[in-house]
Amino acid sequence: MKKILFLILITLTNLSFSQNLKIALLKYNGGGDWYANPTSLPNLIKFCNKNLKTDIAPENATVTPDDPQIFNYPFVHITGHGNIIFSKTEAENLRNYLIAGGFLHISDNYGLDKYIRREMKKVFPELKFVELPFSYPIYHQKYNFNKGLPKIHKHDGKPAQGFGIIYKNRLVVFYDYQCDLGDGWEDITVHNDTPEKHLQALKMGANIIEYVFNQK
Repeated sequence: MKKILFLILITLTNLSFSQNLKIALLKYNGGGDWYANPTSLPNLIKFCNKNLKTDIAPENATVTPDDPQIFNYPFVHITGHGNIIFSKTEAENLRNYLIAGGFLHISDNYGLDKYIRREMKKVFPELKFVELPFSYPIYHQKYNFNKGLPKIHKHDGKPAQGFGIIYKNRLVVFYDYQCDLGDGWEDITVHNDTPEKHLQALKMGANIIEYVFNQK
């Protein structure tokens, strides 16, 4: 499975996007609503296929942290409001996936923070989340976000922050906090976001996809 992922990523580094490449949503245990934003990834995929000229399959996959199939997806997204628990086996498999070249995007849907920070310590006990500077390349792909993440939803009224886990000089996890990109990708009528906020969220999401697909 690891070799499959490496082959996918080598292809993507040249921007020759694979036919029917799929990205995935992470289904986790613990009681949190991993399924919270059903229109998010399909909308992001549609936006990327149109504006980045990717050829991502229109419907995302769903995968669990311990599933060997996770190695087939170069980008995995996780969201929700509540508790999340990784077993030892799940944490180990997720770590192996990320070390092998995979990427995890975490979008705090408000309430996920204390749980995801706890569980990611199981995955990388030797590492911690670090706030990425506004100059970090993930903010400067097709679209420039000179002040970092856009603020999509109010949450606690704090500034949006982008955190990362960096393993051997490679960003393997990107975490949008106090931002809610996932909600912003949803159908615009779901949260009554303005067209401007919806577009900001999609553009930042496209930057994440482009960054992941171009990582060496």
